[in-house]
Amino acid sequence: MRSVEAVGADRGPLGGLAAAAHLIHGSPTDYDALLGLIGDRRVVLIGEASHGTHDFYAERARITRRLIAERGFTAVAIEGDWPDATRVDRYVTGGARDTRAQDALADFARFPAWMWRNRDVVAFVDWLRAENANRADPATKARFFGLDLYSLRSSMEAVVAYLDGVDPQAARRARERYACFDHVGAEGQSYGYALAHEGALPCEGEVVAQLVELRRRAGAYLSRDGWSARDQQFVAEQNAVVVRDAEEYYQQMYRGGESSWNLRDRHMARTLGALLDHLSRVGARPAKIVVWEHNSHVGDARATTKGVRGQITVGQLAREALGDDAFLIGMTTYDGEVTAAPDWGRPAHRWRVRPALPDSHEAFLHDVGMPRFWLATSEPAVRAALTGPRLERAIGVVYRPLHERQSHYFLSDLARRFDAVLHLDRTEALEPLDRSPLWDVGEPPETFPSGF
Repeated sequence: MRSVEAVGADRGPLGGLAAAAHLIHGSPTDYDALLGLIGDRRVVLIGEASHGTHDFYAERARITRRLIAERGFTAVAIEGDWPDATRVDRYVTGGARDTRAQDALADFARFPAWMWRNRDVVAFVDWLRAENANRADPATKARFFGLDLYSLRSSMEAVVAYLDGVDPQAARRARERYACFDHVGAEGQSYGYALAHEGALPCEGEVVAQLVELRRRAGAYLSRDGWSARDQQFVAEQNAVVVRDAEEYYQQMYRGGESSWNLRDRHMARTLGALLDHLSRVGARPAKIVVWEHNSHVGDARATTKGVRGQITVGQLAREALGDDAFLIGMTTYDGEVTAAPDWGRPAHRWRVRPALPDSHEAFLHDVGMPRFWLATSEPAVRAALTGPRLERAIGVVYRPLHERQSHYFLSDLARRFDAVLHLDRTEALEPLDRSPLWDVGEPPETFPSGF
């Protein structure tokens, strides 16, 4: 890596980036200028280049804490399931039986559990609970929500449980409708497979009817009035929305049509919009939300080759719906370690992240010569240097180091994709709460290229 002085003397684009870079030292003032750029925007979407990097989670939490404490942000919405996050929300707002963050995160049990059951999330959730303890009015407490749609079974259970408390007859009708899924155990992938290959009848009519009834009877359920009643009805209705959208999502997984990716990101964007509306109605001020998702969802798809082929993202939809009220932050790294599985559904390993490919954004930012910094893409020198297609790396919950280019890279224009980019040159693996011997040992030796 070249010295900062050498880069600063460079008359080319690297020198421009070095001059525009804001160093990240770990000091309280690291993000002062970033908060100035964010200003009064209502939604800040903060990405990550992998689902298993400690540094991404830690820096995202640092920014979020300041947005909540100093800029009036009212919620964090994550790339996680709605009912699982609801338990955490009750913990941070003081309404749960759980007394520890680890317990409140217990519903994040399906693969990949380490995404949210990890040390960094525990620390943030505990901070959020302590912050809320100073807010007497429940409408002013900072909330925690999930945007995703994989919770077919648990969302159905949550709808029925809510109706059991407010309308037992409606709960009976909900059980009858949702019994349509009984032949597959209410498991989404089994449902999609049964539709495509076993001649099963779809449950679309039943889930739509349930959502329509819940919405139609909302006035009666809210006759008790009060903040809590409105909030409980909203949570139940969103669970019914999850069931409806998950049913369509699992159909598309096996039947084709609009890509399941686009269905999922549309659902997350609509959920974000519903949260903005609901929290603004029940809160003391207009809602402002921080979104935690992968770069692949946060970044604007129109600045990628995937977008050219028709893929959409939450970040793109947020910009289209909110305009300048949305602010998109991406993160990159050059090398280090990552927590990821070798394949879907397998236990997590701790891998060595290979140095970024030479023709990538990550390698270009590595050559700036600074270990940690952030850039505003509105700066002319930054926009000039980062405009144009380069490879961008994306590691999800699976890492395939021997096939990195095919599995983890795509072409993007970083300057148009994000409003700000954090580059953390060398990063560490996220520590799961449920560590396994495989994670402790580290990368399986057979994945190293031969000859090294």
